[in-house]
Amino acid sequence: MTCTDENCPEHGSIKTHGDKFKVKVTSTKPKDTIIGRREYLVKVPKYERKERRHSKIMAHKPPCKEVQKGDTVTISECRPISKKKHFVVIKTEQKSE
Repeated sequence: MTCTDENCPEHGSIKTHGDKFKVKVTSTKPKDTIIGRREYLVKVPKYERKERRHSKIMAHKPPCKEVQKGDTVTISECRPISKKKHFVVIKTEQKSE
C-alpha cells in the first residue's frame, strides 16, 4: 500500500517542528484523526506538591499508520491542518492488547 497523503510526515510534504509528545489514544472515530490524552505534572507552590493534569490533543493520522484505541503514539507539532489539528502522528510506541 502506498501512502498518497500530503500530510504524512514520511511520504508527504508536511514538516514537523516544535513539541513532541507521547499520548494515549482515546478515540479514532473522526476520519483521519486521533484524539489523545496527554498527562503531565504541575507544581503547586502553596502545598509544595505536584498535581496530575491532562489535556486532549487532536492529531492527524496518515493512512499508512495503524493506530487503534488504547495505543501509545508519538505526535509532533506541525502547521495547522484544520481548526483544531496542529499535530501529526509520527510512530506507534506501544500497541494495546
